[in-house]
Amino acid sequence: MQSENEVKHRSLSLKSSMKKIRKEIDLIDKELVSLLAKRQRCVEMAALTKNERNQVVDLERIEEIIDKVKEVSTSSGLAVAIAEPLWRKLIDLSIEHEYAEFDKK
Repeated sequence: MQSENEVKHRSLSLKSSMKKIRKEIDLIDKELVSLLAKRQRCVEMAALTKNERNQVVDLERIEEIIDKVKEVSTSSGLAVAIAEPLWRKLIDLSIEHEYAEFDKK
């Protein structure tokens, strides 16, 4: 059986570990936001290059992106069950944004 001091030490150690983990997650989130902003700018540029509103959605391209994401996620250790729905949502939101940018022209 663990002594009270051992339990307290273990608890403090876990709290310290959680702080480190959360700090790492915060850094990763910051990087992700920066990358998503770059992606958004590309979507905005795409809206400017398209002549017709019906060019915004390209179903073949969407599936091409999803296939690539699934491939990269598998080799990178990201569960496809996380990657695929996340990217589908990202694409849906990007399409909405691209429509809005297109309509500003």
